[in-house]
Amino acid sequence: MIEQYVLGLHEVDETQVAVVGGKGAHLGALSRIDGIRVPAGFCVTTDAFRRIMAEAPSIDDRLDQLSRLNPDDREAVRTLSAEIRRTVEGVAVPGDLAAAITRALARLGEQAAYAVRSSATAEDLPTASFAGQQDTYLNVVGPAAVLQHVSRCWASLFTERAVIYRQRNGIDHRTVHMAVVVQQMVFPDVAGILFTADPVTGNRKVASVDASFGLGEALVSGLVNADVFKVRDGEVVARAVAAKQRAIHALPGGGTQERAVDPARQEQPALADAQVVQLVQLGRRIEAHFGCPQDIEWCLVDDDFQIVQSRPITTLFPIPAAGDGENHVYLSVGHQQMMTDPMKPLGLSMWRLTALAPMHEAGGRLFVDVTRRLASPASRAGLLEMAGRSDPLTRDALETVLDRDDFVPSLPDEGPSGPPPGGTPAPIETDPAIVAELIERTQASVAALRSEVRTKHGPALFDFLLEAFEEHRRLLSEPLSMQAIMAGMEATWWLNDKLQEWLGEKNAADTLTLSAPGNVTSEMGLALLDVADVIRPHPEVVAFLHDVRDEGFLDELPKLAGGTEARDAIKAYLDRYGMRCVGEIDITRPRWSERPTTLVPVILDNVRNFEPGAAERRFEQGRQEAERKAQEVLVRLRALPDGEHKATEAKRMIDRVRTFIGYREYPKYGIVSRYFVYKQALLDEAERLVRAHVLRDKEDVFFLTFQEFHDVARTNQVDDRLIRQRRDAFRSYQALTPPRLLTSDGETVAGSYRRDGVPAGALIGLPVSAGTVEGRARVVLDMAEADLEAGDILVTAYTDPSWTPLFVAVAGLVTEVGGLMTHGAVIAREYGLPAVVGVEQATRLIRDGQRIRVHGADGYVEILP
Repeated sequence: MIEQYVLGLHEVDETQVAVVGGKGAHLGALSRIDGIRVPAGFCVTTDAFRRIMAEAPSIDDRLDQLSRLNPDDREAVRTLSAEIRRTVEGVAVPGDLAAAITRALARLGEQAAYAVRSSATAEDLPTASFAGQQDTYLNVVGPAAVLQHVSRCWASLFTERAVIYRQRNGIDHRTVHMAVVVQQMVFPDVAGILFTADPVTGNRKVASVDASFGLGEALVSGLVNADVFKVRDGEVVARAVAAKQRAIHALPGGGTQERAVDPARQEQPALADAQVVQLVQLGRRIEAHFGCPQDIEWCLVDDDFQIVQSRPITTLFPIPAAGDGENHVYLSVGHQQMMTDPMKPLGLSMWRLTALAPMHEAGGRLFVDVTRRLASPASRAGLLEMAGRSDPLTRDALETVLDRDDFVPSLPDEGPSGPPPGGTPAPIETDPAIVAELIERTQASVAALRSEVRTKHGPALFDFLLEAFEEHRRLLSEPLSMQAIMAGMEATWWLNDKLQEWLGEKNAADTLTLSAPGNVTSEMGLALLDVADVIRPHPEVVAFLHDVRDEGFLDELPKLAGGTEARDAIKAYLDRYGMRCVGEIDITRPRWSERPTTLVPVILDNVRNFEPGAAERRFEQGRQEAERKAQEVLVRLRALPDGEHKATEAKRMIDRVRTFIGYREYPKYGIVSRYFVYKQALLDEAERLVRAHVLRDKEDVFFLTFQEFHDVARTNQVDDRLIRQRRDAFRSYQALTPPRLLTSDGETVAGSYRRDGVPAGALIGLPVSAGTVEGRARVVLDMAEADLEAGDILVTAYTDPSWTPLFVAVAGLVTEVGGLMTHGAVIAREYGLPAVVGVEQATRLIRDGQRIRVHGADGYVEILP
């Protein structure tokens, strides 16, 4: 193969990333767009880089060492990456390569000034922006200086920040190559950055322009504050003109210099509004070519805009595909289900197939479209009421959108929407037999599913599962089940509202629901204390569990004294709860039965932190405290005017909440039980396809939708490229934070707590479980990494039911996501843990080990000195 060391920008396009890197490919493509001016130049290709690397002494050994380093070991990365850079820069540019570069310079003007810019093959891709990871050199004059700076660009593939970025993003150093872009230098009057979507709100209809005098380097490096213009529908809708005191200019002999801006110009806008609008029009043309919002570097030279770079904006959250051109408002499903991580395609499609409401996918997450409910006054009131009780941030975000008169159309009411939440309690008797019957129905349905699915294989399995999903949805929508759930929630709301009104007591229901009977999730946490009781007397078993790494450890336990009892206790626990796991709404997540080592650290914490019989004592203490609280409330009510009536009503509601609130957790347990049956059947099918050499790995099916998996089972053919693309997309989604509310314009609306009386510096959240506690914060992002002591306060992103076993060991709870009736809140109240949820960025703002005070009744967290 003949190596090509130099290609003109006009010879390349976006398909040639492997040859000229991301920046070079984008610049080549830009130069082909009608009406877009790009400074003339050429690319030194990756062939040249490979030639240099082949001649660099000991480079393979050093790259091996580099790949083994921990990215957090900054000193080791700094030292080794500097060695590699020195080695690369020390390689003399071979004569034929130098001649190719010099010839290209001669065509453009040998003594002209040039920008010499790195262009890596893993740079400026749709799923990862490497902005600032490699180097750029401006105003380089003369062939010798250009060659020297090309060498520096090659070496810049191994800057410390570039190395760490690749390691953290799972990119192999050997798979990335460096091309170099050499462009004629432009000497702008004004330069800056254009975002074709608002980088802060995500709104795709709003463009944002940053502008400053001189070279754009002053803005990129943070030397100056830029003027900022916002443009929507061809009009400047906002501007902030900065005092631009410094600018960077090119020197005649090469290099750049920082200079003061004439005081008379400092507060003048760098661009006129008409120029800003013209620039945005160019940006929209570039965006249309590349098919996604762009981050564009531009220069203004003699009233003419030139584009020097364009890359995708990778931080924007994707928008659900609607395709109808109408406005839509989407609410995050993950914030309701306590799972805001991305889901794999099979998980997304399974949840959509089994859910009661239509759902839309974006960024690996699910959303519901609430536009029609917001458009009708009656359903809007019900939605806002429910959102306000559950998660005030969601309600505030909805109201923010509704305040824009033109975004959500107003429709006439479509008839009565039923009683508003918190109104008349559901018309069922307060009878524990109702709950027992509902649980029995679910258990019978799961048992029938487990029995019937055993005989189904191949395409017949998928036909059977589609029928099973019908039964799944029927169980979810069963009127009696919905009434039981609402009865418990409405009784909770009634007690909190009325007891505050009559007795001035906040969140009284928190104590009244302690140790409520029949809550399968709180029972799950206490049951692991019983497992610890079985293990604690056997030191050999405890020592063995401290060193467990292999998922087959249960089979090893009987070899130890007390090991058979320990194994039987863990297996019995898994028989009842082993279908659960963190992120359990995603069927592809490993269940506890599949990965029992997940539970080992929690079991060991329980062995260390508790005395025998703790589960029973804890439940009984809660029950007695709830009973005492009920008696105290009733005595105080009877002392009020019309006290007997108030006490009778309160007693009825206390009985009602204790009858039904525990059932609130059972439907999710039923869903997840069914999910595990589906998963086992689907994995058996995937293993059959691996044996038939259709699939490489059984977990490849996680990156297919249910229908695509069905097609593979039917045709025995799979698109490996699609699976690779889906894996890459899933990795990119992990870097995104899903919003509570997202509009069809791409705007993410966070919502705010609008509360007074919170101490300065406190972190505000939603009060969900009363009490005040002070202790050591343990910031835990992975349940398997938890190391908790009695009195610790758990701080995490979200808690779905699988986190419950950790709750028994802690004194308080703080989460970033949550609502009044989400799982963490319900279980915190049952266990009597002060809890504040919905604390934005809690895991970043609170450091592991800090002392904090959680105000569970008032909804804020203080970080203590």
